[in-house]
Amino acid sequence: MPRFFVEKEQIQNGIVTIAGEDAHHLSRALRMAAGESVTVCDQQGTDYQCVLTDFLSDRVLARVESEAPTSTEPPYTAVLYQGLPKGEKLDLIIQKAVECGACRIVPFESEFSVVRIREEKGDKKAERQNRIAAEAAKQCGRGILPVVEPARRLKAVLQEASQYNLALFCYEGEGTTPLPAVLRQARGKLPQNPTVALLVGSEGGFSGAEAQAAKENGWIPVGLGKRILRAETAPVVALSMLCAELELS
Repeated sequence: MPRFFVEKEQIQNGIVTIAGEDAHHLSRALRMAAGESVTVCDQQGTDYQCVLTDFLSDRVLARVESEAPTSTEPPYTAVLYQGLPKGEKLDLIIQKAVECGACRIVPFESEFSVVRIREEKGDKKAERQNRIAAEAAKQCGRGILPVVEPARRLKAVLQEASQYNLALFCYEGEGTTPLPAVLRQARGKLPQNPTVALLVGSEGGFSGAEAQAAKENGWIPVGLGKRILRAETAPVVALSMLCAELELS
């Protein structure tokens, strides 16, 4: 069943107003008609089963038949801090991170990043990347609309560790503990719906100074296995481990 995200204010007195590109997609691309059913999510974790009623020039109206809490959100809030990769890899990472349960994706530039932040393109890039996140959220049935933030510098990212119940630094160097082991050890101590941050590097990884700074700022160094993973593979593996330990076990 087609899935659409709306603001809470677009649901009034049992009627949902679907506007903009979604309204166009409903009527022109999907060629849906009055009487057909769609799922609408209010971005706050509630799903509404609706029947389409009216197709107007700038919007589509639907009648709410039932509502229920979204069952697809993980029991934790995951934030992915991702080193800027080359080419179009970040688009793939965003898509897969959303499917794996991330609620926020924050790209960053580090010492060994090949790609550098270009301030003049920041807003346009973030807008396109958020469209990718939204499409992935619709496809996989998310209950919230994950956000991709504009890229920032690693120094600023490292200072945010204290905001989370767990801040995990995915590192291929010495002194790491396997991520699943860290999660198992922490599981009984975490509050309900804990906040978990994952810090994953770009193709060049992290310098020794950056790794030391991460540890000093409270990031826990964790390993993802014996093999070196590509920049676009590591976040998927890390988020999958998070899902396996905190959601599926």
